Amino acid sequence: MFGRLFHYAADAILLSAVLAGIKRSTGLTVASSRIESKDVRSAVDRYLNIGEWVMDQGIALMSTSKYFERKR
Repeated sequence: MFGRLFHYAADAILLSAVLAGIKRSTGLTVASSRIESKDVRSAVDRYLNIGEWVMDQGIALMSTSKYFERKR
């Protein structure tokens, strides 16, 4: 049971990180301002912020690694 719960949580975090990557590369994001319920809107915003944090941590880790290089 805990394995399945962990798997779903990891999938949710990865999806949030993908949405953060889409936001950074295209500017498209979830229109949370259209959600009427304050509680649901707050939960969606927190969920999306987790993805932003995961992206930031991943970028910081890759920036210090010798296995990645920045090309522009």
